[in-house]
Amino acid sequence: MIIQAKKAIGIVSYGAKIPRFKITGETVAAAQGKVEQKIYKSLGVESKTVPGRDEDTITLSTASGFQALERLQLLHTKQHKVRSEVDSLFIGSESHPYAVKPTGTVVAQALGIASDSVNGKVKPLALADLQFACKAGTQALQTCAFFVNTQFSHYAMAIGTDTAQAKPGDVLEYTAGAGSAAFILGSQGGNGESAFKNKLLAKLLATTSVATDTPDFWRRPYQSYPEHAGRFTADPGYFSHIKMAAQLLLEETQLQASDFEYCIFHSPNAKFPQQVAKELGFSQEQVERSLLVTQIGNTYAASSLLGLVNTLDYAQANKKILVVSYGSGSGSDAFVFETTEYLVEARKKWEVAGVTPGAFVSQQLQILVPVTYEEYRANSTH
Repeated sequence: MIIQAKKAIGIVSYGAKIPRFKITGETVAAAQGKVEQKIYKSLGVESKTVPGRDEDTITLSTASGFQALERLQLLHTKQHKVRSEVDSLFIGSESHPYAVKPTGTVVAQALGIASDSVNGKVKPLALADLQFACKAGTQALQTCAFFVNTQFSHYAMAIGTDTAQAKPGDVLEYTAGAGSAAFILGSQGGNGESAFKNKLLAKLLATTSVATDTPDFWRRPYQSYPEHAGRFTADPGYFSHIKMAAQLLLEETQLQASDFEYCIFHSPNAKFPQQVAKELGFSQEQVERSLLVTQIGNTYAASSLLGLVNTLDYAQANKKILVVSYGSGSGSDAFVFETTEYLVEARKKWEVAGVTPGAFVSQQLQILVPVTYEEYRANSTH
């Protein structure tokens, strides 16, 4: 199944939030008594992000969503209140704070996009929390695309966020990071009677998904930490699903690796995305921009989305981008985007505007503060 947009739809704004704290692989190795093994070196992950004690999936989602909304508002006049036009919100994560209570309702209320009644007119909001391991964020993105493509929504917000946990002493301590990415999707010119005249930053050309029952990573109820079956992690897990989804999309769109400026793959470590890129015919230069994993670790549902954010922070106009996520259990979502001239113009406006709109991923990475292993463990109860 390949979904190709009936009209021009795509990304009209985006945002990201990376926690201020990080822990180095060397620090984790010392705490585990495994300095000589250089595990973090073999994974290609020098450090990973750590949430603060007051940060969880709700707060990080709110921060990335707020940036996306502030940026979108800057692209319109002050009279156009963009929050009133966001009528869908989907948040993908495997670290939702509550077993029963939506992350999305709290985030929507904090962002000012929740349903209300003004002058007798009710503001609609379609909302759901999603869970599919590390592809929950792209599942949110795909769902928002469907809502916009069918004119069910004017603006649809997709967020992928995680504060990933790892058992003390587990290899996941080297990689399980935290972060959030938010995207607002819309259609060129807007839907229905809206006064907004949207300009897309990146057009969605096509998307597809694959899924099988491949149990490589799981967490049962009441378990504090996930378990993983190493024998399935690479194949038939990660590589099989990413290649299935990518090849399906490329075949149906009649595109090949050379047609793309960038490719982005889920990054559980630095080795896997580079290897799968090579196997699919992509170059190191095409995948390089998305490799945030070396500094922030595997941010799970935010991983491929943060790679897309960082790519959009640099991409020029009329460049195709392939995005393929992977979620344990297992499945992959694949997307083809094409940037527009308005992306470059929008970035300039955000940069001039100030701290929140202009906080690009590269700038957030520059202010990361190292923590001790004890501080990391104290913060890892989310």
